[in-house]
Amino acid sequence: MIERLETNQRMSKIVKHKGVVYLCGQVGSGDTVTDQTTDCLSRIDALLKQAGTSKENILQATIWLANAEDFSEMNSVWDAWVPLGGAPARACGECKPTANHLKVEILITAAYGE
Repeated sequence: MIERLETNQRMSKIVKHKGVVYLCGQVGSGDTVTDQTTDCLSRIDALLKQAGTSKENILQATIWLANAEDFSEMNSVWDAWVPLGGAPARACGECKPTANHLKVEILITAAYGE
């Protein structure tokens, strides 16, 4: 069974299937990469909680930066957020955002208990 949460015509914020949670891409608000990453990770925490899991169960993360030069700044926030010993498989690349003010977007896949 596939469970979709917070669904509209275009997308679901959360999709659960066979012990795996898929989150839609998350962005954050703020003027800096630090601000946006912090807010984005807070939103991810809330969605994971809603899905019945947490950041300790993240399997994979894909991170897009509007500017690759922001890699270190984003990582300083990411590294403080990721549980010690619980780093997921991760990819990070540069990608033109859909809105000019966006600096970072993160896509998460996590496990949950059925």
